[in-house]
Amino acid sequence: MTGKFFRSLSPLKILVLGFLVMILVGTFFLSLPISTESGRSLSFLDALFTSTSAVCVTGLVVVDTATTFSRFGESVIMVLMQLGGLGFMTFGVLYAILTGRKIGIKERLVLQQSFNQGQLQGIVRLTLIVFVTTLITEVLGIILLAIRWVPELGWGEGLFNALFHSISAFNNAGFDLFGYDTPFSSLTKYAQDPLINLTITGLFLIGGIGFVVIMDLLQYPKRRRLSLTTKLVLTAYGVLVVLGVLLVLLIEWSNPKTLASLSWLEKIVASFFQGLTPRSAGFSTLPIADMYPATQFILIMLMFIGAGPSSTGGGIKITTFVIVFLAVLSMIRGKGDVVSFRRRIPHEQVYRALTIFAVFLTIIVLVTIIFTITERTDLMTAMFEAVSAAGTSGLSLGLTPELTPFGKIVATIAMFAGRLGPLTLAFAIAQRESKELIRYPEEKTLTV
Repeated sequence: MTGKFFRSLSPLKILVLGFLVMILVGTFFLSLPISTESGRSLSFLDALFTSTSAVCVTGLVVVDTATTFSRFGESVIMVLMQLGGLGFMTFGVLYAILTGRKIGIKERLVLQQSFNQGQLQGIVRLTLIVFVTTLITEVLGIILLAIRWVPELGWGEGLFNALFHSISAFNNAGFDLFGYDTPFSSLTKYAQDPLINLTITGLFLIGGIGFVVIMDLLQYPKRRRLSLTTKLVLTAYGVLVVLGVLLVLLIEWSNPKTLASLSWLEKIVASFFQGLTPRSAGFSTLPIADMYPATQFILIMLMFIGAGPSSTGGGIKITTFVIVFLAVLSMIRGKGDVVSFRRRIPHEQVYRALTIFAVFLTIIVLVTIIFTITERTDLMTAMFEAVSAAGTSGLSLGLTPELTPFGKIVATIAMFAGRLGPLTLAFAIAQRESKELIRYPEEKTLTV
């Protein structure tokens, strides 16, 4: 019966259903008394929000992770981050390979949708590369973080912190064990620590650049060429990193609540981290709420753009942003084709990018309006939290822990839609696409 039901579902619906099941299972475990420090059950809504934030690798919290959850609860969150970041089908394929089971066409189609690939060829190989890359990167992260935290916190606490934050950083989840209501929330305690800054940055950069790009780079010595996707991601990533870091550094240079008290080298390190983390990582070494409004708005734009395609990060994705930018540029220049690196981007991909951009922007506008009404907050704070939720970034100006029950439900839906992607969610619940039998006459309209 279960197999028949599975076969009747489309790959997109399986993907959505899989994430829903993970969220509900996580909600159940986080609701258990054993999951909290106090031994009292967490409310269903708070458990649902936390589970969704972990599975959707967002990092927004309505209860303090460090003081609310026991070691068991923190371990549940850690597992949810790993499953959500890589996708449940990645682990399903790994299990099938280890047990010698055949990976059917249905499973390959779900993987194809999960990694947003245009073809089935090489999808299992990509899955293995994803797993191996994850394992190697996270182990290296654990070792480097343990160098700092084991002497400071002891073997047990230090190793667990290293494991938790390595998984959280690589999956761009943004969960931390330092609390949001302490003098040193998130990683602000380590704003001047190069080892913590560079390790966490390296982890979320590798996780956020995209597994397809990583595979392309690994194959470069043999193939001696890079795909257009890789070229676009690397170029745009580099430009956005430089712009983000420089703007944070210049705007916050004299801010007494952020960079003013640091030395010039410490300012560069802190700005480097803070300019990169909005990609979807969710960590912060500077107090976001104390930044100037200009910096906060820049962070909003970076969270909106997000990470690379087929990565653990969120946002509209870098390639979507670049295609929309190139399409606008082509229109201004009076050209019919969108071209980059001497390659023409198909019109259907341009339409898809514009649709994702428009749908994502619509979600953010709606959530922002709702937050300004239900939470009685200012526009900047509402917009920041809305983009952070939909872009699965996890940065916050402090509104999320104070959300009303309705606000929590809205943020939960935004995180879920943001993780799966607006188009994926729309296609999954839509009826089977029907072919148009009639084409109407074409007529131009005035646009300006």
